[in-house]
Amino acid sequence: MKRPLRPEERHIWGMVASTVHPLPGRGTPTASQEAAKTETAARIAPPRPAARPGKVREQLDGIEPNRRHRIAREREDIGARLDLHGMDQVRARAVLEGFLAQAFHEGWRAVLVITGKGVQGDGVLKRRAPEWLAAPHLAHIVAGISDAARHHGGEGALYVALKRKARR
Repeated sequence: MKRPLRPEERHIWGMVASTVHPLPGRGTPTASQEAAKTETAARIAPPRPAARPGKVREQLDGIEPNRRHRIAREREDIGARLDLHGMDQVRARAVLEGFLAQAFHEGWRAVLVITGKGVQGDGVLKRRAPEWLAAPHLAHIVAGISDAARHHGGEGALYVALKRKARR
């Protein structure tokens, strides 16, 4: 007997299911299959605010040049490091979001996220990480991102500036 999926598993499955497309030349899904897919995705995935296409990168500013320089020179602490090498997109996104939440909770102001460059410098994690960091549900955590200095990973890593926690 199969156990029911936990909410976080349903969320991840919904993200995966929404990326599935038929192979080229294998026919297109019928209208009833599309309707079933949409209904299933709506039932599985929690509602998320829609991001405007083409505006994701504009929503997240780069780190101010002086602050980036302080982080690169290690005059401002890099609170924690996360290496996403070897992870698939679904796992990498979940780990990244959990890592950012923990770093923010602990009061860190800057972290280093190592994505790697990919085989030919066009790695999927390198491309997708800035999109994930610009997600609306992380807006209260992420202040900005910039490519890391060479000694911290260069183009295969990102500095992520975190916002201050609100004092209560």
